Amino acid sequence: MIHLENITKSFGNLQVLRGISLDIAKGEVVSIVGPSGAGKTTLLQIMGTLDKPDSGLVVIDGTPVGGLKERRLSDFRNRRIGFVFQFHQLLPEFTALENVMIPALIAGTGRAEAKDSAMDMLQFMGLADRASHKPAELSGGEQQRIAVARALINRPAVVLADEPSGSLDTHNKEELHRLFFDLRDRLGQTFVIVTHDESLARITDRTIHLVDGRIFA
Repeated sequence: MIHLENITKSFGNLQVLRGISLDIAKGEVVSIVGPSGAGKTTLLQIMGTLDKPDSGLVVIDGTPVGGLKERRLSDFRNRRIGFVFQFHQLLPEFTALENVMIPALIAGTGRAEAKDSAMDMLQFMGLADRASHKPAELSGGEQQRIAVARALINRPAVVLADEPSGSLDTHNKEELHRLFFDLRDRLGQTFVIVTHDESLARITDRTIHLVDGRIFA
C-alpha cells in the first residue's frame, strides 16, 4: 500500500531524512516512534504528499506520486489519503456535519450525497446526535472522532495520523486507539500513526523506530 525507497530530505544544511526505505501493507496499523527531531512528522508529510523528498521514490496505493502534476496530486491526496492531526483542525464556524462534509465537497460530490455520507460517518462514530453542534460545543474526544470521520469521508486507502491522541485524556485516548483498529477491521484502511504514546505503539501491528533520520529495528 505504501512503498518508500531511499527517501532523503534536508532543510538547509540540516538533513532530516537519510535514505528511508519502507513498505507498509494494506490493512496494517503501523506506529512511527522516536525522539523529537528524528524526522517523524517530515516522513509522514512525505507519505501524505504534503511535502516532497529531495530524492527517492514514493508509491501510494500503486501510484508513484512524485510524477503527478499539482492538480492531479491534490485530487489524489483528497481521494486516497485521510489526515488526522493532534489538535483536530476543525473549522470553528461550521457544525460537526459540515466539517465532515468538506473533503467530499472538495472531491466534487453533490451536496445531498456528501451530507448523507457525512451523517453515515457520524452515525458510525456514535455522534449522529452531535451533527448540528459546532466544535466549541463538543468535548475533546468528540472533536477528535469528528476529525477521524472527516478523514474517512472519501473512503481513503491510507489514513495518516500525527500525534492523534496527544491532546486527549486517558479515557478518550483509549477510545480513539480502539477506534483505529475497529475502522481497520471494518473498512480495511491502512493506518500510519506518528506517536509518543507508548500504550498506542505497543498495540499497533508494527512499530517503526526513527532516530536521526534513519530507521532502526
